[in-house]
Amino acid sequence: MPRIIGEESPINIPVLHVEVQEQANPLRAPTAPGHRRVGGETADAAPAPARRSSRTRTLVAIPCFNEEVAIGSVVLRARQCADEVLVIDDGCTDSTVKVARDAGATVISHGARKGKGQGIKSALRYAVDHNYDCLVFMDGDGQHNPEEIPLLVEPILADTADLVIGFRTFDQMPFYRRFGRAVLDVASSNGSSITDSQCGFRALNRKSMESMLGTLRKDDFSTESEMLRIAEEKHLRVGETPINCKYGDFDTSTKNPLSHGMEVLGSIFWLMVEKRPLLHIGLPGLVAMLVGVFLLLQFLRGFSETGLVPIEQGMLASLFLIPGTIALVLGLMLALVARMRE
Repeated sequence: MPRIIGEESPINIPVLHVEVQEQANPLRAPTAPGHRRVGGETADAAPAPARRSSRTRTLVAIPCFNEEVAIGSVVLRARQCADEVLVIDDGCTDSTVKVARDAGATVISHGARKGKGQGIKSALRYAVDHNYDCLVFMDGDGQHNPEEIPLLVEPILADTADLVIGFRTFDQMPFYRRFGRAVLDVASSNGSSITDSQCGFRALNRKSMESMLGTLRKDDFSTESEMLRIAEEKHLRVGETPINCKYGDFDTSTKNPLSHGMEVLGSIFWLMVEKRPLLHIGLPGLVAMLVGVFLLLQFLRGFSETGLVPIEQGMLASLFLIPGTIALVLGLMLALVARMRE
């Protein structure tokens, strides 16, 4: 009898596995009418379960801070589209960890709040160490639809992109978020055609994971922008997929939108400075210094002609000359440091 039971078990397991995936397949297409074409293409492709079991293993990672309300549902639904769901506990003080574990997620705890960027780094390390072929990031507040995970994974499976970013149409977003996103998209685009640079719903293949793992430095919400910069430097193929993002009657964000935007803008500025310090600091400093020199010559000329000291002109010359000189020297020093790092 033990041998007969053992023989039946391997037969029953694939049957149950196929049934679960068949339940998930009809939900893959986005609900918005404009997304039907993409959803249809994904549904007509080769079945995702066969791909994962034969050669592709997918990990869904969810950085979290106090998301006990939605995290259980997100984990349960994400498990239908991935081999494992990883929740990164960024110092949660509520029941997020317990709810996530009860829902079947693996949990990594930082012990204290270290920022979303640190959570992304932990997920990258876990995915690389456990030999995952695809890593999907999503939020734990219920704004992202887990049934749309296959839409982001499909370009990875088809080997048409190394990094796939979900993009939200503006009509899905509150007005203040539309404005903030537009500003941040322009600031972090670097001339690229990416539609939604700040979307946290994204998928990476093995090459992207390894490229990001040793390169990401930021720990705050500017990580999405930094990932795009690294993708450009490493010549990674970046693709986009339309997604549906749900914004309810209450804001689930754990950070004030204004402070969030200012934090990201500041980080983006310093990322640009680190990349091209002479262009973003040295050149403006040189221009300011030249203006200061011109004003200083005018000051000296006026003094020699009249014998009077034009205090206002002297102060204006100092206002340009001193900061300009400092900026030029700082730009040269940062450029030297960047060259030594290379």
